[in-house]
Amino acid sequence: MTPPLSIIVVEEDRDRALTIVDALREAGDFEISVISNRTSLARQIGMIAPDVVLIDISDPSRDTLEELALASGPLERPVAMFVDRSDEGLSRAAIEAGVSAYVVDGLQPARLKPILDAAVARFRVFQRMRTELAETKKAYEERKVIDRAKGLVMQARGINEDEAYTLLRKTAMDQGKRMADVAAAIVTAAGLLS
Repeated sequence: MTPPLSIIVVEEDRDRALTIVDALREAGDFEISVISNRTSLARQIGMIAPDVVLIDISDPSRDTLEELALASGPLERPVAMFVDRSDEGLSRAAIEAGVSAYVVDGLQPARLKPILDAAVARFRVFQRMRTELAETKKAYEERKVIDRAKGLVMQARGINEDEAYTLLRKTAMDQGKRMADVAAAIVTAAGLLS
């Protein structure tokens, strides 16, 4: 059985916070914490390390939204933000700051569970995309180093590209290293010798 989802509710108004907690308890089995003081919000959230952050704010400003979004660690966990009203561009600013769900017209208990589910799903999709992008960038950088090393081996040995690639691959296998690591050592050594 999976442990219950831990949720931090960021709400300064005690009555609203109790309404949110009651709605969450009705919606499912959650481990709920409430933060009523936004001072040191990032530290408070970091100490608890929740699965989801739910922020309820009645009258947002762009600065407040960005501060809350960044403090809640939107790249580390899903953040659902509920606002009573929104001016032009505030939703875009919140989404650009990494908020997974930005809901205008306040927090309504009946909509809470589906919105949290959507925020978690959206966060996971973007997290997967960020991971794939990082892996692609790393593979591209490694490919560039391998190509550079291949060129150095071709020049030093007077061999063609296929032979240089085969030599790099064989050396990596013989040494029990990744080809990118062998290539990086060749490029580094060539830089020292030139």
